[in-house]
Amino acid sequence: MGISVLIIGGGGREHALAWKISKSPLVSKVYAAPGNPGIARHAECVPLATDDLDGLRKFAVSKRIDLTVVGPETPLAAGLTDLLTKEGLLVCGPDRAGAQMEGSKVFMKTILRKYGIPTASFKVFEEYDEAEQYLLTHRLPVVVKADGLAAGKGVAVAQTYEEGIAFLKDVMERRVFGPAGERVVIEECLPGEEASYIVFTDGDRFVPLPSSQDHKRIGDNDTGPNTGGMGAYSPAPVVTPEVEARVHREIFEPLLAGLRAEGIVFRGILYAGLMIERGVPRVLEFNVRFGDPEAQPLFLRLKSDLVPLLLQCARGEIADAKMEIDPRPTVCVVMSSGGYPGKYEVGRPIEGIEEAEKEEGVVVFHAGTSMKEDRVVNHGGRVLGVTAIGDTLKDAIARAYRAVDKIHWEGAYWRTDIGRKALTRGNG
Repeated sequence: MGISVLIIGGGGREHALAWKISKSPLVSKVYAAPGNPGIARHAECVPLATDDLDGLRKFAVSKRIDLTVVGPETPLAAGLTDLLTKEGLLVCGPDRAGAQMEGSKVFMKTILRKYGIPTASFKVFEEYDEAEQYLLTHRLPVVVKADGLAAGKGVAVAQTYEEGIAFLKDVMERRVFGPAGERVVIEECLPGEEASYIVFTDGDRFVPLPSSQDHKRIGDNDTGPNTGGMGAYSPAPVVTPEVEARVHREIFEPLLAGLRAEGIVFRGILYAGLMIERGVPRVLEFNVRFGDPEAQPLFLRLKSDLVPLLLQCARGEIADAKMEIDPRPTVCVVMSSGGYPGKYEVGRPIEGIEEAEKEEGVVVFHAGTSMKEDRVVNHGGRVLGVTAIGDTLKDAIARAYRAVDKIHWEGAYWRTDIGRKALTRGNG
């Protein structure tokens, strides 16, 4: 008899988790709350929202769930792990104290500064007037961040003072991100190339996934406003073996030691958003869960069973973790609703997903979909993550875009340059 797993969430990352976890010979039953139509192919979907902490607790207890895997950051920051562990249940995901690494940029930056972990210089403000005055004296471009969770949209890289002031007003005066904007971080804009680096950790040891690179801006050539992520590929050639060794030595090792010194034993997933310039990595942000869309191409490369790693994180005993990685590169192209990250229309029927998945090496992960009259329709900003593996990155990109071309709904939008940075580095 295998174990039961509950996946919290209903996006592309959670579909990738359900797809991978359901393949495990250790697992007999997978639930997802709330799930989505793609996840429903691999798990029983439960109509519980990710912020219904008591409902999730009651469900997990009633079903005697052996392992809960929390996809999104919000329930982690709200203390879902604390609730479930009090019931004697295993959870892959940090407690509320550890989740502050993503839940509060002020907390995260303060930890980095205290333990000498390389990051951008910064100042914290609680009053709008002081923040505005400081911003107007800062060298451009300047980065403004809401302290709390804002679904990946609480950051602005301002190229002009007008841009910076407008965003600052949105955050602190108009409160477009609610209580997340009670404090702001204003920091220097780091030059270089971004990469994502994700590890499994028991609070002491860590096991890394391969490197990846996200594409945050809505438009080709990294133009337009930030989104939750418009695509990703793995590996990221900017993360050389030398850079990777520095990431371990200068970032993850001192961070975990620092958190332990603060009385925080971090069990779960730690994601470092890095800026790399001339081989020197510095931290842009930390997340406390798998990336979305990075999870999609990463899990396509993960040949070994994911579940033992999740269990070891939850138990706090990463000892003999084994990870077999497919050497071939992968790419994920996010198809979004037109207008995202602003206003967009939902409920439009989607055609061609099955046809797209006939393309060799392609898996289509559902991110923002629902069912309407027995048809899959768009139900969010980021709708699908079309993910492909190929012998070369060029092959993977071509496969992904051939699959994208087979999928249609009114207003669909996607970037056409996912993975191009790696190709320009000569990594084909």
